[in-house]
Amino acid sequence: MRRVGEVVSRLRVVRGWSRPRGGAAHVTAPRPFRGASADRRVKDPSVRRSLVLFRAFLHEQDDPASCYSLLARDAVDQVEACGGPVAGRTVVDVGGGSGYFTEEFRRRGADAYLFEPDVRELGEKAPDGAVIADGYLLPLRDGVADVTFSSNVLEHVADPQTFLSELARVTRPGGLIYVSFTNWLSPWGGHEWAPWHYLGAERARARYRRRTGRPAKHTLGENLFAVHIGPTLRQVRARDDVTVVSARSRYWPFLAETVVKAPGIREVATWNLLLILRRCPP
Repeated sequence: MRRVGEVVSRLRVVRGWSRPRGGAAHVTAPRPFRGASADRRVKDPSVRRSLVLFRAFLHEQDDPASCYSLLARDAVDQVEACGGPVAGRTVVDVGGGSGYFTEEFRRRGADAYLFEPDVRELGEKAPDGAVIADGYLLPLRDGVADVTFSSNVLEHVADPQTFLSELARVTRPGGLIYVSFTNWLSPWGGHEWAPWHYLGAERARARYRRRTGRPAKHTLGENLFAVHIGPTLRQVRARDDVTVVSARSRYWPFLAETVVKAPGIREVATWNLLLILRRCPP
């Protein structure tokens, strides 16, 4: 891994997004999702896409490379649907673990950098240029990134608003911020001990240990937090440093934005909230 100083130095030269007359960021029509192979093109949202992702998720433990490579392709498709091709742009991946998202951005021509707080999450071979850094205090200057990306991290931070503020700080005005998280009342909210979290976190953790013979990775209040859809949307919409481009279910097969607008129902049915935000001028 390169030192923080070297990576920060490389990030100081930022290549901006192409802009048409009038100054608006270039936006292209959504591209179909590339599924398990390049010739299987799946619309987002669609039942077929959701099934492809769900089947991959079932093999997360025994085939994580296939699962997360597929999820990375899907996520970068979503970024490009809102902001155009990422080729030539600077992408900051915060909390990207083993680097599947970083590598997919690079495969499409982006200058992508991974910032991960937990060295254990990097796996056996970290992506070139990965930096161990806290998402609350990234070693980057203001406005360095065209895209700041965070997949399934928000539910693991104790102070989501401070975390979002840091993502906004390192994103240039007009740039995009991609944030997704698994909300607590989702069927997957308890992570490895879901759906038994509906009966209480401690009971669910105890059941997990009895069933597997090992302690659960996540502990509520330590590295997993009960984040909810409604309060998060209200907090984000009240901010003056970002505007909401899209608020939708990341995996829902139809009416992905509509389900997020239904109070109460959304806390269970959304599964995973995806927010795509645009950084406002200071």
